[in-house]
Amino acid sequence: MESTQPRPPNSANHGIELDSASIEGQAPPTATTTSAIAPLELTAAVNLKLASATLCFFNAGVNDGSLGALIPYILRHYTLSTSSMALPYSLAFVGWLLAALLGGYARIKLGSGGLVILGAGLQFLAQLLRFWTPPFGLFSVTFFIVALGQATQEPQANTFVSTLKNAHRWLGLIHGCYALGGLAGPLIATAIASTSRGQWAAFYYVPTSIGFFNLLLCTYAFRPDIAFLHHQDQPEQRHSRTALTELSATAKQPPVWHLSIFFFLYLGAAITAGGWVVEYLVVVRNGDLSRVGYISSAFYGGLALGRILLAEPTFRFGEKRMLLLYSILSLALEIVFWRVPNVIVDAVMVCSMGVLLGPAFATGVRVGSKLIPVELQASGLGLIFVMAQAGGAIFPAVTGVISARAGVGTLQPILVGLLAAMAVAWWLVPDPRKKGINATSA
Repeated sequence: MESTQPRPPNSANHGIELDSASIEGQAPPTATTTSAIAPLELTAAVNLKLASATLCFFNAGVNDGSLGALIPYILRHYTLSTSSMALPYSLAFVGWLLAALLGGYARIKLGSGGLVILGAGLQFLAQLLRFWTPPFGLFSVTFFIVALGQATQEPQANTFVSTLKNAHRWLGLIHGCYALGGLAGPLIATAIASTSRGQWAAFYYVPTSIGFFNLLLCTYAFRPDIAFLHHQDQPEQRHSRTALTELSATAKQPPVWHLSIFFFLYLGAAITAGGWVVEYLVVVRNGDLSRVGYISSAFYGGLALGRILLAEPTFRFGEKRMLLLYSILSLALEIVFWRVPNVIVDAVMVCSMGVLLGPAFATGVRVGSKLIPVELQASGLGLIFVMAQAGGAIFPAVTGVISARAGVGTLQPILVGLLAAMAVAWWLVPDPRKKGINATSA
């Protein structure tokens, strides 16, 4: 018997429960709060999905975190300049952009479960193309495939976890596991690349294996949420009109754009720092590549600690206040990193910056879940993540292009500017507590 209770956003038709007026092209109703749906309790089925979401983010962290440690090997293997890394970063952004444009339609056709499984499959496919050291063009294309997979899977996992009871803790967990993956990725990549006589691509056997288990687990956990297994198919025209209506309604939500700008700058700073710090230490600080390659892990290790240890105090003392404080302190640490030419000090500063920046992603998602109407959260988070990945692609790519002309030392003023702008962007995000939105539940 079908429940008479409102369906949670992670149901198979999640994200499309607009009324008939919205399907006919009229504006959907505007919600004043996102707390109309009761938080989900941790049943066995919910726990299985939570475990799948956790592995999903760990898998993404291993993939994303390893690139910084591998960039010096990639540049030397393919005989490239730093500006060439703009290609994989740019293709990654195209993957996220395509997912944003087609996300609403795909969610109606496949459901949240179908998207989670499709995303896992795409990421596994990309890793299968990497470990045999393909030509640089094909290697770059795999970044598009991975990004398309992550953009398909992660927003659904994020939205599901945001519906759980005590969501701030579980969001901290899954994003902490992303950072743990980011910690493990560079450690494993550096160990393999520095000892395998140039066979740096052998590292990709590791994310291929993780991606296989990610695909298996999410298929088992989210199979009940595949839309076409449970619903009669609707006309294509209706799907398209509903998806466009949802996208249009999402674009009219000011909090979506406030958070998009913040995430654009945040992920731009985080990926630029994690991606280029090793090359900077090798070229500018004259560090030994086989040793400083591990410093990229220090950043992601800090992210993991911050996301796990700071989740509760950030929630208790106020997301707006605490994240602004973290941003200012991160800026101060970056200036120390820039001005003190000592590799040990650099490692400590990089790790400490990671700790302070750690809670930002989960906190931003939680704030978004309070400010964005519940029926638009999936598409809203999808748009926010696209903007985040735009920053994560554009700024590292621009850094590479500038470094090819002016030297890798330009990394430092770029990071200072990004962190300062990030602090301002977060200051402009509305405070849910001041808007009277429930901040103590979930």
